[in-house]
Amino acid sequence: MSALEQKIKFAVVGAGHIGKRHAEMIRREDEAELVAMVDVRSKEECNAEDFDVPFFTTVEDLINSGIDFDIVNICTPNGLHASQSLLALEAKKHVVVEKPMGLSKDNCEKVIFKALQESKQVFCVMQNRYSPPSEWIKSIVSEGILGDIFMVQLNCYWNRDDRYYKAGGWKGSNDLDGGTLFTQFSHFIDIMYWLFGDIDNIQGKFADFTHKHVTDFEDSGFVNFDFINGGMGCINYSTSVVEKNLESSMTVIGSKGSVKIGGQYMNEVEICNIPGYEMPELAPTNPGNDYGQYKGSAANHNYVIKNVIDTIKGRTTITTNALEGLKVVEIIERIYKVRNEQFNL
Repeated sequence: MSALEQKIKFAVVGAGHIGKRHAEMIRREDEAELVAMVDVRSKEECNAEDFDVPFFTTVEDLINSGIDFDIVNICTPNGLHASQSLLALEAKKHVVVEKPMGLSKDNCEKVIFKALQESKQVFCVMQNRYSPPSEWIKSIVSEGILGDIFMVQLNCYWNRDDRYYKAGGWKGSNDLDGGTLFTQFSHFIDIMYWLFGDIDNIQGKFADFTHKHVTDFEDSGFVNFDFINGGMGCINYSTSVVEKNLESSMTVIGSKGSVKIGGQYMNEVEICNIPGYEMPELAPTNPGNDYGQYKGSAANHNYVIKNVIDTIKGRTTITTNALEGLKVVEIIERIYKVRNEQFNL
């Protein structure tokens, strides 16, 4: 059997909601095979009995098991992503890592260095890039249809209350969660960076309205900045919205027109005001990830797994590479430097 005909063998680390979604998407691909899963809890505690593969409690146990696999999917708490990516790369495996790639630029750089050293790929999961409104706005920005970019406003208003922050869990902690921008809104910062590039001259105002008893950090903020490529922008965000998510939206003001993509997950084009431009009909957007009482970003992980397979088999390139993953982390880290000065963190 040739290399192109062989199945890509995946091991998934972390068997929570996202880890099981990765495992299911792998299982649905003809050219992929799920060969193992890892979690500190038992398969029964994770409700992962449906996946008939060996189950390990540590990445080290997986690596030492002798099981043959090509790629490790890291779907664990944020603060473990970089260290577990390094373990996989040291074992000469490719890595798929959920957002964020790490909680510091320094940790991300270590992962990139090790990947280059071992000649392995690091795929960063930023599945919102696959949403039709995201692909559309990328095309009109890249083609200059909006002209010079004057202003960009990113609004992210979600509900994350006491039902979300379980006692004894990792969410809400500085070391494993890292902050609201890492856990809830890094997908949208990635879209902004993907479209408009890096930022500078960051200023911000932050507050912790309703999460003082359950998190180590802010739940809300206003952040403004300049784009290095020209224009100015802001991010307005909160997880203190009552009962359910309100919106995730991006408004762009350019010299040749204005657009807004909105809805709860930037899943619809609300405004397209570009003189002389005819708005194309877009494919429907996948619904947000459903976590029961909570909704997350678009359920596009099938596209992520397809991209991994096609990249490993030499058919395409990575949708979100490790350098882009690092840049999102670095942008958030710089925003949080401003927050930390205000909060004395």
